[in-house]
Amino acid sequence: MNGAAGIVSRGLAALVDVLVLALVGLFLEVAAGCARMMVVGPPFRMPDASSWVGGVLGWALAVCYLGGSWALVGATPGARLMGVHVADRAGRRLRTVRSLARAALSVSVPLGLLWIPFSRRGAALQDLVVRSAVSYDRGSED
Repeated sequence: MNGAAGIVSRGLAALVDVLVLALVGLFLEVAAGCARMMVVGPPFRMPDASSWVGGVLGWALAVCYLGGSWALVGATPGARLMGVHVADRAGRRLRTVRSLARAALSVSVPLGLLWIPFSRRGAALQDLVVRSAVSYDRGSED
């Protein structure tokens, strides 16, 4: 595995992923509004879910997006843009359960990234818990 990705690369990747998730969430809300209008009729209205329902759905969407990306290809779109990937400590792609656990920790405790500068391995809190590593892709480490 190449060197551990730093807090700036990982933070920027997370920012890109937050923007992607915001767009996906907006698309899903508009789609739900369109479905409602087709069933109930005009006028078009966005869904009016309570804040805790919206929070739970947003959390679940983020966990599925992150965990699925890590389990399927080892990186989210933000991570790919920044040239980093997530794997186990031996360099193998994380399995689904570990990817989802890492995602749940990442979404629930985003400040876990602040542990990176203090870790000898460049590990965030979620990396320590699920025994994962984030490193630069080959050729993009400078």
